[in-house]
Amino acid sequence: MNYIPQSHNKPYQEYKFKIGKVFLYDNFIVTEFNEGAEINFESFNDVSELILLTYRDRPFGFIANRTNSYSIKLKDVFACTKAYGNLKAYAIIAYSDLTENIVQIEDHFFNFNRQVFRDFETAIDWIEDTIEKECTPIL
Repeated sequence: MNYIPQSHNKPYQEYKFKIGKVFLYDNFIVTEFNEGAEINFESFNDVSELILLTYRDRPFGFIANRTNSYSIKLKDVFACTKAYGNLKAYAIIAYSDLTENIVQIEDHFFNFNRQVFRDFETAIDWIEDTIEKECTPIL
């Protein structure tokens, strides 16, 4: 299921890279990587620069729309973990049990607050709630 950004009635910007599409919102990003893409430190560089410029030190969320099959070079994940200290919620939209099993393996390499969802609305609500809690001062 391809992502339809207009369905959320929120302003966004769309970018197209070699590895796939990226949709930037005020406090979260949605990625939809191409079939067969290899996501590694080098191929993710353009997306990474966009994330760092857009969110700087603000808390943000990441939604990976796993419509296609692609690979993630897991040893490069550690560099990303360090670069995104302000990433507070990482949601994966999975369309199959196989994808959920792959995510369980990936969880051993990611230090992010990650959860798997089957629909966008629940994922976006979780992202926004998590960021809101992060920004709410403790009294």
